Formats: sequence, C-alpha cells, structure tokens
Amino acid sequence: MTPFLQGVLLGLTFAVLLGPAFFALIQTSIHRGFKYGAFLAAGIFISDLVALLLIYFGASQILGDDPRENKYFSIIGGIILVIFGTYTFTRKGAVQSSNSDSNGEINTPSPFYVYIIKGFFLNALNPGMWFLWITIVVSISANFGVNNRAIMFFLLGTLTTIFATDIAKCFVSNQIKRFVNANVMTLMNRIVGIVLIGFGTYLVINVYVDMERLLYFYKDIFPPD
Repeated sequence: MTPFLQGVLLGLTFAVLLGPAFFALIQTSIHRGFKYGAFLAAGIFISDLVALLLIYFGASQILGDDPRENKYFSIIGGIILVIFGTYTFTRKGAVQSSNSDSNGEINTPSPFYVYIIKGFFLNALNPGMWFLWITIVVSISANFGVNNRAIMFFLLGTLTTIFATDIAKCFVSNQIKRFVNANVMTLMNRIVGIVLIGFGTYLVINVYVDMERLLYFYKDIFPPD
C-alpha cells in the first residue's frame, strides 16, 4: 500500500473522533449553513497544517513530547475554550427566515475570516491535537526513515482526507437543518457550549489534579458490579 493510501486510512479514522472542533463544525453548519461550516473546516485544516509543519521542524522540543503536560499551554487553551463555550451556550437558536439568502443560509454580520480564525484556534488550542500529530510524525518517521517523499505523501493523504470528511460533515449538517427549529437549535447550542466548557475546564483542572489517577482511585473505592 502506498504512503498516500496509508495516510487516507488514518484520515478516515480521524473522521470519527469527537472533540470541540467536531461539535462546533456541526453546530455552525446547521446554524449558519454549509458555506460558513466550510470556512470553519478550512480553519481547522490550516491549524492541522501549521501544527504539522511546526512539529516536523522541531516545535516539539518547545512543547515537549507530550504537550498535554505543558501547564501553560493547557491553562491558556482551556480558558479560551471556556470563553468560546460560554458564548455558544448563551446564544439563542435561529431558524431560516426572510433574511436567508438564495441558498437558504442565514445571513450573518460576521465576515468569513472570523469562522476561519475560530476553527483555527478551536483546533490549535487542543493539546490533544498536538500530542496526536507528534505521535504520528514520530511513528511515520520511524517507519519511513529519511524518505521525506514518503512522509510527505502520507501526511498529504491524511490531511486531504480529514478536510474532505469535515466538508462532508458540513454538507450533511446543512441538509438536515430544514428539520431543525429554534428550540432544537438552542438545545444544540447548549450541548456544544457544555462540551467546550467541559473540555476547557478539564484542561485547566488537569494541570493541578491528575484526573486519570483520580478516576482509578474512584474505581478502586466503587468497583463495578
């Protein structure tokens, strides 16, 4: 199997990962339409590309082998995710109206680059994303050695597939929005907001409390039936 196809397979596994960017992508596509969901996906793609370039050229020496252990990175990223989440949680749902354009998309005063920037930071401020890409770069470097051409095609396949599946999520979400009313949209805003707030809070708390050790301690005290 060629390195590109191997990268495609890895990209397909990424399509089912549930993180802050995933929920924001679905919510934006339903609330604002396919176009703005695609802008958000573009921001996510750019952040993945920038992360890969930085990691490949040695940024992992700054972030460490596991960026999740970098407390400043986790605290700043967590706080920003909580802010994003709070804004989303408090926002009321909207339905299509006479303000919709010919594509049925709700007009918005925010320019397109706001969604690109939002997608970029939602993804870039997730330490787990950095850890994942560092792991992948280290693994494929060990597998392909100094064959930079093979590494390039592998990562190209991965990034292309991730972006394509994100666009597909936007398309599907936009198609089902005709069945979504204001109450459902408000509920979705609440869910996405809670996910972002919860994930951001976890990043901050995990700096001071070993959550995995606490979970094992809880299981020891309350063993499953």
